[in-house]
Amino acid sequence: MGMVMIMKKNINIKIGIILITFILLLLVIGLFYTPYDINEMNHMETFQKPSFDHLLGTDNMGRDIFSRVMVGTRFTLFVAICTVLGSAIIGSILGILSGYIGGIIDELIMRVMDAVTSFPGILIALVMVSVLNYGQFTIIPALCIMFIPSFTRIMRTGTLQYKNSEFVDYVKVFGATGFRIMIVHILPNLFPSLLSSIIIGLSNAILAESSMSYLGLGIQPPTPSWGRMLYESQAFLFSSPWCSIAPGFMIMITVIGFHCLGEGIRKKYC
Repeated sequence: MGMVMIMKKNINIKIGIILITFILLLLVIGLFYTPYDINEMNHMETFQKPSFDHLLGTDNMGRDIFSRVMVGTRFTLFVAICTVLGSAIIGSILGILSGYIGGIIDELIMRVMDAVTSFPGILIALVMVSVLNYGQFTIIPALCIMFIPSFTRIMRTGTLQYKNSEFVDYVKVFGATGFRIMIVHILPNLFPSLLSSIIIGLSNAILAESSMSYLGLGIQPPTPSWGRMLYESQAFLFSSPWCSIAPGFMIMITVIGFHCLGEGIRKKYC
């Protein structure tokens, strides 16, 4: 009943849940069934327009676009989730340590974060991809490094807000260690902000992964991803627009879905 009231009062949460449910449904179905083999090429059916046989048409190799979009959901979300969870964990640890300990530790951590932020994301991706020799999911550590500073700053700000609060002073009187204060008493109070940032971060990570894949730095073929599908279809944008419309639409609704859900949670609880 409480969740229903929240959804009625917060249109962002409602829109986010509807869009993300659709994406997750497509992902689950794609794990067990696709209309066609995603790598099956049929040169007799290249650039087929959307029809009952091929709901979203076929590409320049005669591959079914709908099947590739379904499977691409899996890999695009996998990269986004791994990126955000990895950066959230590292950023949370650094942010809480920086905010609670302060002093030289705070200065050192934040200057490193400033240095990382000052580098263009595309440059970091290029360096990581070059170092790791274009591995299948090399994009994950590259994006993870890009997202760590934002989580670090969020958690540092929250820690500074609570480190001198009354309940922290209270547990100090009873001998609570700094580690216990950070993990047991401060971190739970930061969870709503962290959850909101993680969900919004998923939308940013999907957009970043799609951009990198479009530039050829993301998931490598034959594994499909929405950004890679856009890259492969750019030459046929005007002659066969359905090749690019399908992955572009999926990127758009997924980014909007996670962003709306994250903003809804932030407005409700933060």
